Amino acid sequence: MKKISILIAAFMILSCGCTNISGSVPVTPETVTAGTSETSAKPVTEEAVEAVIYIDEDKIESEEEPFRAEPEKPAEPAAVNIVCAGDNLIHTPIYRIAKEITGGEGYNFAPAYEHLGTLISDADLAILNQETIISDDFEPDTYPTFCTPTEMARDMIALGFDAFSISNNHVLDKGEAGLKSTLNFWRENYPDNPVYGAYLSEEDMNNIRTLDVNGIKFAFLGYMDHTNGIGLMPDSECRITYLSNEERIEQQVRKASEIADCVIVSVHFGIEVSNIVCEQQYEMSQKLADWGADIIIGTQPHTVQTMEYLDTADGRKAFVFYCLGNLISTMDVPASMAEMLGEITVTKDPADGKITLSNAKAVPLVDHFDRSYSYVGVYPLDQYTPAMAEVHAISGVSYDYILGIFHDNIPEEYLDEPYRSIIYGNEETDSAGGTQ
Repeated sequence: MKKISILIAAFMILSCGCTNISGSVPVTPETVTAGTSETSAKPVTEEAVEAVIYIDEDKIESEEEPFRAEPEKPAEPAAVNIVCAGDNLIHTPIYRIAKEITGGEGYNFAPAYEHLGTLISDADLAILNQETIISDDFEPDTYPTFCTPTEMARDMIALGFDAFSISNNHVLDKGEAGLKSTLNFWRENYPDNPVYGAYLSEEDMNNIRTLDVNGIKFAFLGYMDHTNGIGLMPDSECRITYLSNEERIEQQVRKASEIADCVIVSVHFGIEVSNIVCEQQYEMSQKLADWGADIIIGTQPHTVQTMEYLDTADGRKAFVFYCLGNLISTMDVPASMAEMLGEITVTKDPADGKITLSNAKAVPLVDHFDRSYSYVGVYPLDQYTPAMAEVHAISGVSYDYILGIFHDNIPEEYLDEPYRSIIYGNEETDSAGGTQ
């Protein structure tokens, strides 16, 4: 049908070009002419007419202007906002309250963390140092050999935590049996949540935990300074790595950097109940960064310590939180009541796959429990008041004392509002370090 239409159109075009529309001159191959009048018309050969009539429609279509798609927009950089928390250290009063809430049927730890709101769940990736083993194979236990009911894992995941470091000095509090119990519990119940820092075997240890978030692949490693004098038997298949084994640590960090975009290392090191970063922390953090670590999360001292970017041997920028303090506990040390969350953003360039770190921040927290221990909870600093500090169970804790700890250990550049104004707005604060 299309070829017939072309034929008719061709005749009409030629007819209109050689005579008037009255059709007084018949149109034939002999009389078809070009031009605007009969006197100036020139005969058109039969071959020319045939050429017009039998133009191949496929050829016509193939010579049309090709479709030009809009150029693709460059891919947007991938970004992940990370939140990390310190020691989740569960003492007897916390167990007791969690059990009372349920009427004695299990445990509910969630109310102790309710004032955190969405600080954890708003993050793309949230990491917790679970200081105590989690198992129902042992009775709940407190210092010095902790064990926490498995409802804690449920409540921490509900709060928004994704990955869990167990590289700390309490990981062997119930010996090898306790370690196996907690690792098997996590594996059987929460297989999609990386749990790292202690392992069931050599093979398990070499299977570096990873997690893909927003197009960025993260690897997780964890190491500890000691395990309170409790060790694994020489014939044990379980594996933990102490900071003294630098050869193994370097090998693992370098391997992690080959398989992931961003390497996160949780390290349990430093002097307990001290806000001062010791030489071991500085030296090990720099080594980890040079070997390939991108973010270093420090715990153990149970107090807040400073943080900073590190220049690495290969020209990258790494970041270290030397110590986040606790997330929650009922320790009887005033300095341990000041805690913090660490925040940092990881961005991946789609062109070259390289990552950059930015927006490193600290969110100051206060661990609060009154003198009757009827409630234990963790509060962001902007929700904590001088009146609450006055009834704190630990003697020596005051609102100004807590502000002083934050002032002396968190650089102003790592604080967002309203925390910057609360902590640095009054330079006459009577701080723990004597700032006036």
